[in-house]
Amino acid sequence: MLGYATIGANDLEKSAKFYDAVFAPLGGKRAFANERMQFYMGGATSGMIAICKPYDDKPATAGNGSMFGLSAQDHAQVDAVHAAAIAAGAVDEGAPGMRTDTFYGAYFRDPDGNKICVFKMG
Repeated sequence: MLGYATIGANDLEKSAKFYDAVFAPLGGKRAFANERMQFYMGGATSGMIAICKPYDDKPATAGNGSMFGLSAQDHAQVDAVHAAAIAAGAVDEGAPGMRTDTFYGAYFRDPDGNKICVFKMG
């Protein structure tokens, strides 16, 4: 159902390098871009994620209560994405582990403070 989502970035090149590392374990790669946005696609889903400078030219800020969930194929992929994010400079918001009987997830914040979850259901 999801076509794409955008994540605000203050330094597009820094954020692109960060997300290159984060999306690699999921099979995500850079797709099309312009001076304001860098789209990523690939992996197990058809949806895209873009990092972008805000249209209003004001600083990008993390939303209170906002979070993006990245679907993984298995627990090992969750672990790999979380490790890649931390190695690329993310702030740890919750190490990989079972959150419910059927939800394995890990949480981190990107360089602009956006909260990301990588998870495997089932």
